[in-house]
Amino acid sequence: MTAAREIRERELAAWYDGEVGRRAARDLADRRTADRELFVAQLAAEGRRSVVEIGCGPGHDGAAFAAAGLAWSGVDLAAASVEHCRGRGLDAHVAPVHALPFADGAFAAGWSMSTLMHVADVDIGAALAELVRVLEPGAPVAIGTWGAAVASEGPIPIDGGEPRFFSIRTDDRWRAAVERHGTVERWTTWPDPRPGDDSGWHYQWLVLRV
Repeated sequence: MTAAREIRERELAAWYDGEVGRRAARDLADRRTADRELFVAQLAAEGRRSVVEIGCGPGHDGAAFAAAGLAWSGVDLAAASVEHCRGRGLDAHVAPVHALPFADGAFAAGWSMSTLMHVADVDIGAALAELVRVLEPGAPVAIGTWGAAVASEGPIPIDGGEPRFFSIRTDDRWRAAVERHGTVERWTTWPDPRPGDDSGWHYQWLVLRV
C-alpha cells in the first residue's frame, strides 16, 4: 500500500466513523431502493444466492439483501459502520476494497454504492480487479458512484462536513475503467438532487457482468 492511499483510507474511515449514527437514521433515496429491488429480482431470476457489498455503511442495503434470502457479506473502512452492521445480525468486516477477506469466487454477485468514487484513479484498476476476484465468473455486480462532466480528484467538502477524498470521473472515463473487467449490461445516470449544488455532479449506476 502506498503512503498516500494509507492516509486517504485512514481519513475516510475517521470521517465515516463519525457519521454512522446520522447515516443509520437516514433513509435511502427512493431511486436507490428501486434499483436495489431490480437487482434483487435479477439475482433471483438467475438463481444467485450470495452477494458481497463493498462499502456497506450502516447496513441498509445489507439488511434488505438478507431479508430477500440472500447470503450477504459486507466490508467497510469504518469500524463503527461494521459494528453497527453486526448489531443488526449482518456479516460485516473492516477491510479496504484492495484487500478483501474472502476466497476467490466466493460470491455469486456484488454490490457497491457511493464507495468507489473514494478510490483514486491510480488505484481504481486494482480495486476493481480485487472485487472481480471474489466473484464467480459471469457474476453481475451493481456499482453506483458520483460523476460529473469534468473529472476532478482530491478533498471535497459536501454534506456540511469536513472535506474528504473523491475521485469524480466523467461517464466515458468511468465506463472505460469498468469495461476492462467485464461487460456493462445496464448504465443509467440521474442528477444529484442536493439543493443549491451547482457542481454538475450526477449519479452513475451500472450493472457489470464480470
